[in-house]
Amino acid sequence: MNNVAILKAENLSKAFGGIKAVQNARIEVPTGSITGLIGPNGAGKTTFFNLLSNFLKPDLGTVQLMGVPIQGKPPHAIAQLGMVRTFQVPRVLSRLSVLENMLLAAQGQIGEKFWNAWFQATKIAEQERQNREKARHILESIGMIHMAGNYAGSLSGGQRKLLEIGRALMSDPKLILLDEPAAGVNPALIEEICGHIQQWNQSGLSFLIIEHNMDVIMSLCDRVWVLAEGRYLADGTPEEVCCNPQVLEAYLGSG
Repeated sequence: MNNVAILKAENLSKAFGGIKAVQNARIEVPTGSITGLIGPNGAGKTTFFNLLSNFLKPDLGTVQLMGVPIQGKPPHAIAQLGMVRTFQVPRVLSRLSVLENMLLAAQGQIGEKFWNAWFQATKIAEQERQNREKARHILESIGMIHMAGNYAGSLSGGQRKLLEIGRALMSDPKLILLDEPAAGVNPALIEEICGHIQQWNQSGLSFLIIEHNMDVIMSLCDRVWVLAEGRYLADGTPEEVCCNPQVLEAYLGSG
């Protein structure tokens, strides 16, 4: 980890009618870090994620990825720049196989252009072979290679989350935003997911994680940011945040 921010957001705000979901919120994610984002239910964490990834357009504020402004860019363009996200409820195509779900995330596929199907058939075939090899390698690394031919709809909630993370890896990201990777997952699979996150982080991948499971936050994160009522409340190491009186009052309900 170093102190250069791979992701930096300032003064992000979003209102829905008269409801201010996010107000002047900010965050910095150091390159190579695992950074946490916590807060009570209704604090605006997922809305904040949607603003960072431009699934929602902010009313105010700026977002920079590796120093490049990305607010206003469509999510697919942001993904091509190196930042991808997962969702609290995993989004898989249930009637496609696990392997086919993985292949959908491959970037820069030559065969997507009509004329290439006629004039670059050999290149397309070679690229498809490479993408399948890459997808199978990722599935093997997350212990799901034996499910490659299964329908994605047959997977458990935890397996779907692993698939979604694996699919994110297909785009060779530099930063992954994870929305509650441990929610609804059995303890054994939580431990497995955390182990994979640590391995990917050690290989140079940065993470920003929303999570209610404080054991996960404490075990994974280098730094934690706290939102309350859509506003920045505090940041620090996991230990510092857990001892912060404002956090104890707002997040843990202690006054």
